[in-house]
Amino acid sequence: MKAYQVQTDEGIDAIKKVDIPVPEIAVDEVLVEMKACSLNYRDTLIPLGGYPRNETRPVIPLSDGAGVVVDIGKSVKDIKVGDRVTGNFFQDWVKGPVGEKGLCSALGGGIDGTLAEYFVLKEHGTIPIPDDMSFEAASTLPCAAVTAWHALVSLGNTKAGDTILLLGTGGVSIFGLQFAKALGANVIITSSSDEKLARAKKMGADHLINYKDNPDWEQPVLEITGGNGVDNVLEVGGAGTFEKSIASAKVYGIISLIGILSGFDGPAFNLSVALNLLKINGIYVGSVEMFKEMNTFISKHNIQPVVDIVYEFDDALKAYQHLVDAKHFGKVVISNGS
Repeated sequence: MKAYQVQTDEGIDAIKKVDIPVPEIAVDEVLVEMKACSLNYRDTLIPLGGYPRNETRPVIPLSDGAGVVVDIGKSVKDIKVGDRVTGNFFQDWVKGPVGEKGLCSALGGGIDGTLAEYFVLKEHGTIPIPDDMSFEAASTLPCAAVTAWHALVSLGNTKAGDTILLLGTGGVSIFGLQFAKALGANVIITSSSDEKLARAKKMGADHLINYKDNPDWEQPVLEITGGNGVDNVLEVGGAGTFEKSIASAKVYGIISLIGILSGFDGPAFNLSVALNLLKINGIYVGSVEMFKEMNTFISKHNIQPVVDIVYEFDDALKAYQHLVDAKHFGKVVISNGS
């Protein structure tokens, strides 16, 4: 089969397109013919050396893929050939708290991922695709959507009337916008692009902040909320935005610490966390149970993932570059003939 491999730490341009055997499956696994897969910011880090538990070399990249089951192991009972499926980001995090084994089972980092003509999933890590969803749309769910769900619902307990702050218009933030509005929450969203903010407004965002025009964007957040702050911040920026997110949160508010888009290094201590009794939730994607609960919600509320652009399989490295250039609104997808 044709596949891409991260073989070194020399960056995106060093990712190799290779011909390798179709993987053999164990008794509890399924073989999936890939129809579409999607990119996350995390995928740009893997070819630069990865991060803890995600330094396997060589490794087939990408955690997010959707396709059709073409073979099943002898012990597989609940999945059949022909099923339309995607996979959980962590193949061995089924429900409840996660342990070291689960954290080492991340597709496209700790183990081979989905950027290949065929990929392997554990039966317990296989998720049926909603009936009315395309392969391209379904391929966007495993990382960004489950992350947003974990932050807003599984740990965030978002309810009608809450105010949610979303940073930027990437995959997690746009899923966060869709979920928050379906839950009846108010949404403040930031971007450096007025065009992207206008698109977010059409999707239901209540308040828009251009952080290029407002570098101290925590101030308009506080003005919008009457000085109180927001209930939950989906903090995807990292060191460059963390203190502003803290300043934006209400007393007993939540900072859902998700990403590092603006870098790793920064202050490790902020007294406001204690003075405002804030809760910092580390969010690292989620479990199979969360994924299934999310899919039920998606179907109930007729939520369709926002796909920014679709590249062909042979142009996978162009898809990476599109993501790095931050041109996207929503998700960047790679198709393999779905």
